[in-house]
Amino acid sequence: MKKTALLVLDFINDIVHPEGKIAGSANFIKEHHVFEKANKVIAFARQHTIPIVFVKVGFSQGHAECPENSPIFGGAKKLQALQLNTWGTEFYAGIDVQPQDLMMVKHRVSAFYGTALEAFLRANKIEDLIIIGVSTDMAVQTTAREAHDRDYQVTIVADACAAGNQENHDDALRLVGRVAKVVASDQLDKILS
Repeated sequence: MKKTALLVLDFINDIVHPEGKIAGSANFIKEHHVFEKANKVIAFARQHTIPIVFVKVGFSQGHAECPENSPIFGGAKKLQALQLNTWGTEFYAGIDVQPQDLMMVKHRVSAFYGTALEAFLRANKIEDLIIIGVSTDMAVQTTAREAHDRDYQVTIVADACAAGNQENHDDALRLVGRVAKVVASDQLDKILS
């Protein structure tokens, strides 16, 4: 069996909590029970001793790494959003994060860009990635495409992901389906077969 890792992307307060500073997906998450589905995937990974990597986007105080002209991150500094070591970049309390899980900080959309993710995956001989998180049309899709181009087999658990609206979520899944397998959380056993 190929070695697998689970990537959990951007389930941080500023993005997913109703009181977060840029929580555009909070309603979608609530309506579709995304936290419950995400925890189901996390529990599955723990049961099968699959390493779990929690990745969050964030910037140091002053937002030195934040590209001000970015249509995605440009407003973060102004809103004081995504600042590391604040409530906004803590993982949402409803997500099952444990001390043994690996944590990584990214400063861009992809979980690979400027992080130690690739080194961890190569050191542990990981070949397959399961990806869940927010947002489906940004971090999930971008990370999945980059993983594909780095020769990983990728599975997206669709109902453990969220976007700002159903159309963006569905469109992203349709497009990323060209480079990844897309499954539901009740199909997790298919991932390891």
